[in-house]
Amino acid sequence: MSRLIFATGNQGKMREIRMIMEGTGYEILSMKEAGANIDAEENGETFEENALIKARAAAKLLPGDIVLADDSGLVVDALGGEPGIYSARYLGTETPYSVKNANIIERLEGVPDEKRTARFVCAIAAVLPDGREKVVRGVIEGRIGYAERGEHGFGYDPIFYVPELGCTTAEIPEEEKNEISHRGRALRLMREELSRL
Repeated sequence: MSRLIFATGNQGKMREIRMIMEGTGYEILSMKEAGANIDAEENGETFEENALIKARAAAKLLPGDIVLADDSGLVVDALGGEPGIYSARYLGTETPYSVKNANIIERLEGVPDEKRTARFVCAIAAVLPDGREKVVRGVIEGRIGYAERGEHGFGYDPIFYVPELGCTTAEIPEEEKNEISHRGRALRLMREELSRL
């Protein structure tokens, strides 16, 4: 069975990836499970560039496998696109998301609903054993809520409100979230790309 290695150590992400990529005929492993470790400097200017930097670095260590990497984040319009590509590093990588979320809510104090627009963006890059590269992007539109709500998901999910659903992405059960999330959308696009190989 061909291996599909995802360059992440995030268990929440790996759970989501396995649910969506199930049935593709690949053995799906994290970098750690594949016995590899990368420390790529994400110095790109877009989600796509950063995903490719990680995927290329991982592919060098795992030349016979299909290697995937993602870069994702929250883009808040009223904050000029922050935290954007710095979402994971926003206020420091060790800072809990409850603090990051509180900071964003505080910075949007007094900003009305219609100007609290935001989106989650996920770019996924694949490097194939023959050197070909594929990149896809998934997006979900919403806005920033006024307080953390919900127990599901992780990261910025508790403050990301989806008007059509009337709740945050942290209030949606995981399987339902995978149907509409930025990562879910990007993974399904990548799944389509890989099915054409």
